[in-house]
Amino acid sequence: MNAPFHSRGSALRDPFSAFVCDDATAELVRLVVGELGWPPEKVSKGGLRNAVQSLSVSASPGILFVDMSESGDPLNDINSLAEVCEPGTVVIAAGQVNDVRLYRDLVASGIQDYLLKPFNPDQLRDAFANAQMTLAGPRNGEAVVDRPHLSTAFIGVRGGVGASTLASSTAWLFGAKLGRTAALLDLDIHFGTGALALDLEPGRGLTDAIENPSRIDGLFIERAMVKANDKLAVLSAEAPISQPLLSDGSAFHQLQEELRTSFECTVVDLPRSMLIQHPHLVHDVQAVVVVTEFTLAATRDTIRLLSWLKSNAPQARVIVVANRMPVAGVPEIGRKDFESSIERAVDYVLPYDQKTAAQAAKLGKPLAEVGKTAKLGPVMGEIANQLVAIVDGGEAPAKSSGKSLMGKLGDLKGILPAKKQKQG
Repeated sequence: MNAPFHSRGSALRDPFSAFVCDDATAELVRLVVGELGWPPEKVSKGGLRNAVQSLSVSASPGILFVDMSESGDPLNDINSLAEVCEPGTVVIAAGQVNDVRLYRDLVASGIQDYLLKPFNPDQLRDAFANAQMTLAGPRNGEAVVDRPHLSTAFIGVRGGVGASTLASSTAWLFGAKLGRTAALLDLDIHFGTGALALDLEPGRGLTDAIENPSRIDGLFIERAMVKANDKLAVLSAEAPISQPLLSDGSAFHQLQEELRTSFECTVVDLPRSMLIQHPHLVHDVQAVVVVTEFTLAATRDTIRLLSWLKSNAPQARVIVVANRMPVAGVPEIGRKDFESSIERAVDYVLPYDQKTAAQAAKLGKPLAEVGKTAKLGPVMGEIANQLVAIVDGGEAPAKSSGKSLMGKLGDLKGILPAKKQKQG
């Protein structure tokens, strides 16, 4: 019943139907389907038996919710339902029997999920989101390209340099322009903007993972991720500021492992503060995008961060992106002096485009999409292409100079204003 199936006639199907046994369940289902834009009148009374009778004389919907509370023989009734359901229908069942064996038997018979009554709106939303992801999966007979996984970490050397904006845009480009399935993992648990930048509600998946790492598996990932489009899913959070959410880092490592098996690309928006406590987060990434700007403080922290990456992520291809370059006027530090201080070239420079950034925020779309005709659009596209080429073309990691960190900080003094040197 649940295999993704895209026939020519599938467009004529109703997106959703539900058959429930009681008024409370009917009211809850109507509330959630109304949020999804589905017709609430498709919620009918009668439960599983009524579903079998109705679907025997009508087309099956894309997603079918059935209440098994009044069923005396759930497995037999589900088999009867399978006989009248067209291929491709995703079935979600609900019931009052709390039994692991029944759950496994139901899943083996073809349903996608089983909700134990009483359930809450968030559980139902998660089940419907998972069903929608299944419907958007590969078509029957469609060739699946086995590509090597690309894991990329985006790190801002200072707050506000735009690392999160670039991370969400790159994740979007992987799917929209390069045809890769991508996951955006925003590890700023309390103030992350990964979901916000794409006009999504972050959900509870990331906080649940941190609190209960043992729950993390493939099914958990499917339910926890918030789908931005057919290619991109987001795992983000807006945890209460009063909630510390302490972790030993095991949850983050497990999430990265599961994302590798579920997506072709993983984009990790990694706050720089997490590198101190959880250096293992970059041990397996193929690329690190260091986002900086041409300021004195950013120059200092770029030097420190590049040195840290050389020791903790020697396997990664490091790409330096200077963001928010003034279109008019002179930056605080010139590009030549900046590159001299960090002793390597800046790979990409993104101009500061306040108008496009404001428009992207207003529309709830990634900056790469809104700014595709602006100057920064093509540059973002080049960054995404270079990252993918690392796994497709086997680019070697960039070589860094052998000068010590203290030596580089000494060079930095040469670009300090004379007054500041005197004060130092």
